Amino acid sequence: MPPETDRERKEPFPAAGKRGVHRRLGLWRRAVLLAVALFGFGFFVFASGIPRDEVKLERSADGIVVLTGGASRIVDAVELLAAGHGKRLLISGVHPSTTPGELTRRSPEFERLFQCCIDLGHEALNTTGNAIETGRWVHDHGFRSLIVVTSGWHMPRALIVLERELPGVVLIPYPVISERMREESWWASAQTMRLFLVEYVKYVATYARMLFDPAVTGASLRGGERKPQS
Repeated sequence: MPPETDRERKEPFPAAGKRGVHRRLGLWRRAVLLAVALFGFGFFVFASGIPRDEVKLERSADGIVVLTGGASRIVDAVELLAAGHGKRLLISGVHPSTTPGELTRRSPEFERLFQCCIDLGHEALNTTGNAIETGRWVHDHGFRSLIVVTSGWHMPRALIVLERELPGVVLIPYPVISERMREESWWASAQTMRLFLVEYVKYVATYARMLFDPAVTGASLRGGERKPQS
């Protein structure tokens, strides 16, 4: 029987070891490709589902909330209030320095509504903060239904955080559609595609975070921690 070589003593099963490494690398590659494919498919479904045409409301609600982020959102929300689609309107996430008088100067035709039926929320810093702020307002007024006004691409994420904050409250989405969204497909504009992609990542991250139900932090609100609701 011939003596063992140094290499054979060091690598008793060299072929089997290499096959194992290649198998594991192959599994990792397939897993990465599958994750990329699922992410891409999810993004396509998400982006394709964002409305390009404005919704005509067929019903009213107890209240209306608009999540700030664009001037047209506030105008659309005030018009809904003026048309009788809700009893009161909350403008959530308003800058601390913004006053009702300043908003009235921008829309003088709605001065009466700003005096009687519009509330400004100054605490929210992000979408989670919007939901907390809206939740307090809804509970304070005893509302059971709510029209949600925000941009079309932001609506999916806004709804999932509001649904968590307001169980049992009927949410009626009213997406605001920009002129650019109406005129061109999302895949035809690199800027729009980038906007949708960033929002999709935020949507997935928010959904995953809520799936594991972590505590909401005070970073979502100005001035400190979340106050418990009754």
